[in-house]
Amino acid sequence: MNRLQKIYNETVVPALQKEFQYKSSMQVPGLEKISLNIGLGEASTNNKLLEEAVKELTVIAGQKAVVTRAKKSIAAFKLREGMPIGCRVTLRKDMMWDFLDKLVNFALPRVRDFRGIPDRGFDGRGNFTLGIKEHTIFPELEVDRVDNPKGMNITIVTTATTDKEGKFLLDQLGMPFKK
Repeated sequence: MNRLQKIYNETVVPALQKEFQYKSSMQVPGLEKISLNIGLGEASTNNKLLEEAVKELTVIAGQKAVVTRAKKSIAAFKLREGMPIGCRVTLRKDMMWDFLDKLVNFALPRVRDFRGIPDRGFDGRGNFTLGIKEHTIFPELEVDRVDNPKGMNITIVTTATTDKEGKFLLDQLGMPFKK
């Protein structure tokens, strides 16, 4: 069992039960999955950039990333249906807990002038999306070997039904929200 998963079971579940008056521990919200996504507009013209992004996202996640393709054509962006536009990976169970632990304790503190994450990334149903400007904050990547830093979206999907529950859950797990 992961370190963060132990914290969840031993301290977060009782805290959530007390805060929201749940009668059963099965009502307590938990983490369902974490999705990582790198969108590359230039990938349709530069195939090397896409291969590089897939390789780097695979190293960060510890799981093979898949290429995402355009669902429809958009003439203004010179985009045709089926063209590669990015890559993504979805983490569940142990991989998810390991990644969240790494994100909270290693990657986010490495961001220059870090003062916390704004809490406006909630979607109304307890899920949280975080945008990162440079994916080089992850310890697995060697900054010298990365040619061009890419942005990344991280979506944490919870079983919470409200933003208040979701924020409390992530806060208890150590997510550094701005005060």
